[in-house]
Amino acid sequence: MGETMYSSTYQPDPRRALDVLAFILTPVEAFASHPDELEAVAELLGAAKAEAIERWRSLRCEARVS
Repeated sequence: MGETMYSSTYQPDPRRALDVLAFILTPVEAFASHPDELEAVAELLGAAKAEAIERWRSLRCEARVS
């Protein structure tokens, strides 16, 4: 079976590198299309993407210790 690319009920797993990578690589235009919104969305996504990386790294370290 292949990976699910889209589902309205899909919830990314912060422990899976593939899910985190997919979120990080998703362009801003996937979240907003209006020119007035792009800058604000880019700023919010920048913070959210950095947080996603930090959570993944933290969870990965925890898994190694356990």
